[in-house]
Amino acid sequence: MLPTTSPHSNGALSPRDAARHTAGAKRYKYLRRLLHVRQMDFDFALWQMLYLFTSPQRVYRNFHYRKQTKDQWARDDPAFLVLLSIWLCVSTIGFGLVLDMGILETLKLLLWVVFVDCIGVGLLISTLMWLIVNKYLRKQPSRNFDVEWGYAFDVHLNAFYPLLVILHFLQLFFINHFVMINSSWFVGYFVGNTLWLIAIGYYLYITFLGPAFPEEHGGAAVPFRSAWLSLRPLHLSGLELH
Repeated sequence: MLPTTSPHSNGALSPRDAARHTAGAKRYKYLRRLLHVRQMDFDFALWQMLYLFTSPQRVYRNFHYRKQTKDQWARDDPAFLVLLSIWLCVSTIGFGLVLDMGILETLKLLLWVVFVDCIGVGLLISTLMWLIVNKYLRKQPSRNFDVEWGYAFDVHLNAFYPLLVILHFLQLFFINHFVMINSSWFVGYFVGNTLWLIAIGYYLYITFLGPAFPEEHGGAAVPFRSAWLSLRPLHLSGLELH
């Protein structure tokens, strides 16, 4: 077995462990590493980005290992967030070039994608899922075993990355080249809507894998059967990945 934090005999964490695992301590450690590029593991972050497309369960398996070794589900390395930010900037600039947008319009699009699509929607979805999971779907209703908000936001980032690549990168090749999805042709509408369907399907699937995976491996989160039933439409449509 990998080491875990040892609680007292009454089930509560020791004062030292409790102080080390508070939200403030974790946030300070995360932000401190954000200022030290050499401490970030970009190779591992790139590995996660690759497997979010091919085998997202392997990514969540790593979250399980982190819970066993560091007693937290959320990422403690901001490398994934940094790479995602770079992807947001590069893809938005590409979008502006393909659509012949000006510098000001491209900047507005970038601000909208970062602060509304990624952060704003992410905060809303993460907080909502965090509240629902901790209030209704946990097997162990204890403060020492609650689902971290940071983990809920990591789940959103995991799901947002494939959506970003599909809609802000792959879709660019269909705007003015293979199929003009911005035209009034039926094929253009079909391809554009199909890309959106795949992107949203990825987002929903990876989002529901987040609360499902801890329970599958003995954690205190959403019962796996509930999350599995919520994914049945994706399974029947052939979008489920392993």
